[in-house]
Order: sequence, then C-alpha cells, then structure tokens
Amino acid sequence: MIDFDNATFIKLSPSDPAAARDALQGILVPDEEIHLAFKGVRDSVTFTNKRIVVLNVQGITGKKKDYTSLPHSRIQAFSVETAGTFDSDTELALWYSGMGNVRFEFSRGADIRSVNHLIANYVL
Repeated sequence: MIDFDNATFIKLSPSDPAAARDALQGILVPDEEIHLAFKGVRDSVTFTNKRIVVLNVQGITGKKKDYTSLPHSRIQAFSVETAGTFDSDTELALWYSGMGNVRFEFSRGADIRSVNHLIANYVL
C-alpha cells in the first residue's frame, strides 16, 4: 500500500476516463462506474462511484503496480482548496477511519469543484 504520509505525488492533471478504465482492467467490480480520472507522470487517481483507486506504477519497466482502494464509506471528513492568485494548484484532503490523512495535489485545469461534488455526493 502507498505510504500517504511520506509519498510525494506529482501534481495530477485531468485524464481520459476510458484510459483509466483500461488501466484498471480487472480491478473494478461489475457495477462500478468511473466518474473522474487524473494522471501524474506514471501514477493515476481514479474516482468511481464506490471508491478512489490510486495506481502507483513501480520499477523501471512499470510492470509492477500497486492499486490502493480508498472506499468512500470510510471517509470521515474532507477538504478542498481552490487555486489562488499566486498558487494555481488545488488540493483535496481526505481523513479516513483507521488510516489518517490522504492528500492529493491537482494541477491547473483540474476542476476541484467537481471532485468536491463527487465526494460530497457519496459521503454526505
């Protein structure tokens, strides 16, 4: 599992949900739908109707992959930070029961309000 306390994620940019579906082949359950997808250099974060799937591609060849599932049902609190005048990045912070804090940084162009709405829809 990814060590979210020590991990430094490259800023995530919006990605094609179809590409996320291909990358998560065999991981998604039959009634799971992808709503939003974001990608770093090799890693990705995909928001579904059931969970957030963090794909961490490892090794030189990228054949080794770590899939971390963060279920919406375990989120206790969340926070979004919108971009400012001098800081164009946005952030999502999630607090999970039994796990602690998980933080994602998004690059310019990411619609953080859609992320906020998605999380709120499944958590509240």
